[in-house]
Amino acid sequence: MLKIWGRPSSVNVQKVLWAADELGLAYEHIVVGGKFGGTDSAAYGTLNPNRLVPSIQDDPETPGGAPVTIWESNSITRYLAARYGAGTLWPALPGQRSEADRWMDWALTIIGEPMRVLFWGYIRDPAHAVPEAMRQAEEQAAQYWARLDAHLADRPYIAGDAFSMGDIPVGCFVQRWLNFPITRPSLPHLEAWHERLSRRAPYAKHVMVRME
Repeated sequence: MLKIWGRPSSVNVQKVLWAADELGLAYEHIVVGGKFGGTDSAAYGTLNPNRLVPSIQDDPETPGGAPVTIWESNSITRYLAARYGAGTLWPALPGQRSEADRWMDWALTIIGEPMRVLFWGYIRDPAHAVPEAMRQAEEQAAQYWARLDAHLADRPYIAGDAFSMGDIPVGCFVQRWLNFPITRPSLPHLEAWHERLSRRAPYAKHVMVRME
């Protein structure tokens, strides 16, 4: 059986739990990380040398083979989509799959940093927030989200007409963006996409939760 390690409040763990439920997978969720501890154990260090969450271990891919162990949330999401979601989470057409891939990477390389600053400043450690850094992060994030808003002007989902793995990492971040105590620009296509995501039961269960 698939095993997933990580605390459910982590945006990165939320990606994996959301993907697993979208695929209808049975899994064991082992809560570790943050206030729950457990990532400093020798056993977890063997599983993930970075001692971060999430990590997964899945059944062998070949008879008699070793279990599949993966860390890094986007890599895990891609793996689950490729192994269990061909034609759904894993788009069949290479161009559509590249679209999903690009926006998954965008979530890490572009929107991720200002979102991290805002999360720490508003949620994790507001006592040590730096006002100027918060202002810059808010402005940057608004500019970056506008790019996704434009992309979604002629499609309901990241990679086109169908929900795919590409929606998952960015969808986790947009939930936070829309719930920070800030004044946001009007981004109607982004907001409509979020509304579509909110009607998906796994999204509501794992992502539309209180930020901690």
